Amino acid sequence: MGEIFSFAYDTFIANKARFALTALGMVIGTASLILVVTIGLTGKQYILNQIQGIGANLIFASYAGGGPRITAVPLDELTVDDIIAVREQVPSVVSASPFVPLRDRINMGNGKEQDILVLGVFPEYSQVRNLVLLAGRFFDTEDLQGRNKVGVITEKLAVKLFRTPESAVGQVIKLSGLPFAVIGVFKERVETFGQSEVEDNTMAIPYSVSRFFLPSNAVRQIYFTVASPDEVTAATAQIKWVLQLRHRPESVYNVENLTPLVNLAEKTANILTVVLLLIAAVVLLVSGIGIMNIMLATVSARTREIGIRRAFGATKREIRFQFLSEAILIALVGGVLGIIIGLAIPFSVRYFTAYRIPISGLSAIIAIGVSSLVGILFGTVPAIRAAQLDPVESLRYE
Repeated sequence: MGEIFSFAYDTFIANKARFALTALGMVIGTASLILVVTIGLTGKQYILNQIQGIGANLIFASYAGGGPRITAVPLDELTVDDIIAVREQVPSVVSASPFVPLRDRINMGNGKEQDILVLGVFPEYSQVRNLVLLAGRFFDTEDLQGRNKVGVITEKLAVKLFRTPESAVGQVIKLSGLPFAVIGVFKERVETFGQSEVEDNTMAIPYSVSRFFLPSNAVRQIYFTVASPDEVTAATAQIKWVLQLRHRPESVYNVENLTPLVNLAEKTANILTVVLLLIAAVVLLVSGIGIMNIMLATVSARTREIGIRRAFGATKREIRFQFLSEAILIALVGGVLGIIIGLAIPFSVRYFTAYRIPISGLSAIIAIGVSSLVGILFGTVPAIRAAQLDPVESLRYE
């Protein structure tokens, strides 16, 4: 075998241009395969990060209504007491916050007014919704218990009212004539494009203060977070059980989490990766056909050489292995170069930028295996053809 591969190497040294052009297809195909896997992993990581940015291990509960009744009965909505009960009976819940939406108009100066959304929430709302604090602080338990008239506003509202987030801290915004001190500026960790309760012009205030403006103690929705993603599904079922137990049997509550969205994102990313891999496989197939064509042409060009080798005692098996080894060598060299290029690109992105692109070592192993397989499959036909040549006719070949 050593002699066969040594002879194959000498052959390629004598035909560098042909060897390089033949291996180029394998380089492109193998590099494409690795880059496709990298793109798929990057897309999946980006989507999951976006979803997790909405809220780490988030579970949300809301009142969906009651069953049909002939007699009028009051609504059986969620309250802060439900939060207390859930935290007592579901140990995996580490934080929770209700939110109640209110609308008001504030003075913008120069006789202009602005509609804003006011959210009454707990101090834990910042952790539950995974918010980013740009300036100042979020209100704390003392502000909640002391019913302090403080609030935090979104970055876009701060820029609109006070030009910069930093200059907004310490300013006063009046809600229904009551002065509220702005103690912080925040934004959502990821862009939700208006699909969450936070709007561009939003101000969050302590829930205890928002009760002054509410006709009842009902809350629109309750957010919960658990310690680990593995506990989300079980905690969701437990929270729903606690809520149903505390309210009328016919009342309906939606208790949901982000797990279906995460699963959908993973499936979408996997399907995209498979489609891209099929495209890379077509490139490898074309390069394999190119190897076969070149090797068939090589067999014709080296017919007399084959006759001489047979005359000196080379068997059909040795001739077959000779040409098969050349095809495999082309595929392997092209595959290794393709792997180097395919890994160099994401490594360069990680080194020169702040993006932490995931890199799969398994894709490199698969790529080298596929390269070998392509060499074997598409080198077999030329090798068999070379081995079946008649020695006498081969010696006469010009």
